[in-house]
Amino acid sequence: MPLRQELIDLREARRQAQGRIHRLSALAERLHSEHGRVRRSLASVRDFLVLAPKARDTLEELSTALFGKILDEVEANLTHAIREILGQDRVVVSEREVKSNRLHIHFLIRNQGREDEIEDIMTGQGGSVCNILSVGLRLIALSQLPEANHRPFLVLDEQDCWLKPGLIPKFMKLIQEIAVRLNLQLLIISHHPLDLFAGSADRIFELVPDREAGAVIKRVK
Repeated sequence: MPLRQELIDLREARRQAQGRIHRLSALAERLHSEHGRVRRSLASVRDFLVLAPKARDTLEELSTALFGKILDEVEANLTHAIREILGQDRVVVSEREVKSNRLHIHFLIRNQGREDEIEDIMTGQGGSVCNILSVGLRLIALSQLPEANHRPFLVLDEQDCWLKPGLIPKFMKLIQEIAVRLNLQLLIISHHPLDLFAGSADRIFELVPDREAGAVIKRVK
């Protein structure tokens, strides 16, 4: 091979080698930069993992404290409802515990002077306690919703089903007072005699069976 051709081939090989070196240098610089970014990210994750347990414990404490204040008011309101309607010295209390990063709440009924006796709210007084508490919780929950996204309207379908007829007027009077105070509109459906609602309902409608129409709505008040 002529010397001139050998020199040309040598220059081409050198040029290609320099090109490879530039590409490898750029790749090495990019990998070095990526390695630094990953190390910084890893350090940030490790710092977070160190703080995570403390942050979780702090959030649990704050959540318990916040809901504790709300629940104290809920307990007081439900206790007032139980005493006003049933005329008995009972107290509504709540048990609070955090499980799987969530606050769990259980409501209980205790008799004053016999705090060790716990009554099941689902069966207490033949279901009357459950009637009262479920309505109270619904009213409280509705009052806490933002008015911009929720209408202040609640339907109570036979929420008085386990109450004795003699307790209905007290039950309705308390509901009516709460609805006025919270500016809520309630639609209550009941099978009890209409005269039990006369003192508290703004309007009363009766569904009267009809052979042709099935039922006719009659305004009573």
